[in-house]
Amino acid sequence: MGNSLLSILVLAGIAIFLILRLRSVLGTREGFEKPRAEFPGAEEATKVKRDFEVIEGGVDHDIIDNVEAGSRTADNLAAIKRIDPSFSVSDFLSGARGAYEMILMAFEHDDLDSIKPFLSEDVFEAFSEVVAERQAKGLTIESQFIGLRELQIIDADLDRATEEAEIKIRFVGEITSVVRNADGDIVEGDPKAINRQKDIWTFARHLGSDDPNWQLVATGA
Repeated sequence: MGNSLLSILVLAGIAIFLILRLRSVLGTREGFEKPRAEFPGAEEATKVKRDFEVIEGGVDHDIIDNVEAGSRTADNLAAIKRIDPSFSVSDFLSGARGAYEMILMAFEHDDLDSIKPFLSEDVFEAFSEVVAERQAKGLTIESQFIGLRELQIIDADLDRATEEAEIKIRFVGEITSVVRNADGDIVEGDPKAINRQKDIWTFARHLGSDDPNWQLVATGA
């Protein structure tokens, strides 16, 4: 009888220990609780899975979120991605945003050497002529990049024979800019005025190249 009572007490002690241990790990539920919901993101995960299953030959949101679906531009962007699977339209636009500010400000401040790797020979020569003419007149530009109001792909092209890709982008930026003469006097602009700058730039890259950088090959407005 004594042994039975002792065994019962030992088992009861173990049960109490396990209950307390579970409460410390899982927590407790007190009061009213809402019905258990689905795991957060489950619906989105299911949707992503469905989209992924039809992405081959189907919808590519990386493209259609940035250009019109079914357009020539969308078709050429899809062809670029087939040749270079690492290419992303969203990543390209992010890089173009930074390149626009960098190139524009370097040109304004007569610092073309810092951006030479990102310019084609023709564009570099054209920029150099403008800078040389400006310097010959003793003019300098003081400018500050405020930001971009618009960034849009308006065309894309692919030479399938050479795998040379070109993407044309419309930029609408905001900058402050003044031109000073050799004496430091302002001859053009207002340092407090924010000007809207509109540009259409074309970037190109050989998709088979080890160099991941796109070069600016043409400019316009």
